[in-house]
Amino acid sequence: MSLTKTQPRTAAELALIDRAEGRVSNDASREALDMLRSEGLPSRRVEAWHYTDLRALLGRQKREESAEIAGQPTFLTPLLPQSLVVELDRAAAGNDPVSGLTLAEGRTTARWNQSVNHLDRGFDTIRVLNQAMGARGVEIDIAAGLTLASPIELRPEPSATGGQSFANVRVGAGSRATIVERAAPAGPGAVSTAVFTLELGDDTDLLWIVVQEKGLDESHLGQLNVTLGANSQLRLFVLNAGGAVVRQEVHAVTEGEGADIKIRGVNLLQDGQHVDVTTTLNHTVAHTTSTEIFRNVVLGGHGVFQGMIRVAKGAQKTDARLACNTLLLSEDGEFSAKPELEIFADDVQCGHGATAGEINADHLFYLMSRGIPEAKARSLLVKAFVGEVVEELEDEAVVEALEARIDAWLDSRH
Repeated sequence: MSLTKTQPRTAAELALIDRAEGRVSNDASREALDMLRSEGLPSRRVEAWHYTDLRALLGRQKREESAEIAGQPTFLTPLLPQSLVVELDRAAAGNDPVSGLTLAEGRTTARWNQSVNHLDRGFDTIRVLNQAMGARGVEIDIAAGLTLASPIELRPEPSATGGQSFANVRVGAGSRATIVERAAPAGPGAVSTAVFTLELGDDTDLLWIVVQEKGLDESHLGQLNVTLGANSQLRLFVLNAGGAVVRQEVHAVTEGEGADIKIRGVNLLQDGQHVDVTTTLNHTVAHTTSTEIFRNVVLGGHGVFQGMIRVAKGAQKTDARLACNTLLLSEDGEFSAKPELEIFADDVQCGHGATAGEINADHLFYLMSRGIPEAKARSLLVKAFVGEVVEELEDEAVVEALEARIDAWLDSRH
């Protein structure tokens, strides 16, 4: 019997179990609920959750109304112009929105009894919560050779207690698309989950954008699982700009030679937040590449980055690198970074690094010496710090939309 089983359930765990009980709709969700009831939430004793003690953190979740996000009146408009908005719980009920894009009721559910992260328990925490809380699956297929002119924006059905999303997304060989995963505010004390599996065929090019702007009294647990075919390219951007307790996982596997993964992200934290980004990039075949860069601005709260690059035996000529750079702008904030390499091939180029510090005093002096007030100078330097990774997307509409969200957050707090 594990130590977790012997621990009494916290009030937050009991409330979560009670909420899930009201959403049980089939045998799969009942089995997941039984596992949740038996094992509870992970604590820091579980290595994969060492920096994010979910059992304790949910109990400290704020209950007051959220601070208003700048631009809130237009928050629910699509992030990108002319987007096709898909509310996942209702997706199967309508007709396919464009030729070559197919939406259907899900044939599978989140496989919670298979742990993506080997440091987790014998089951996957986010997936078991997703299933226990009643997520209904959606199948999204993009036909081979299709270039989607409009971005797709995926959202859960609005719910005051939190949306639960699960979708299998398949991108056919030679296709090009942009997909936005949107996590919008729900209600005080809401707990949301979002689990996506993404299969990229050969020679595909996909931009996937995660925008999480939950209220400061909400929790959000997200997971993106990706497999990449030969010569496929995934460009992933993650923006965390809200939420009381947030965990965003990304697990990617290169299954075809020539596959390339580019991950960029920005985490914006203030007092009372706990934001965790955990990634595993698995290179399983030769001649694949990946780069991962996260920029963090910490005004308070606690941020976490756990990034693992795994290179399998035989995955020669892998070129994989990751970096986590943090600006600590308050003594009340902290950030934990854990970059890792696990390499079983001998002809590779791999590297990782993490930095943390304050605004460069020389840069600040330079701007102020030219008549820029200190507050404005600091703001410009922070925006430049995060703007570098946004501009790498090289898509004017996407860059403008993301910079607007980031600038609104920064300007409201400086």
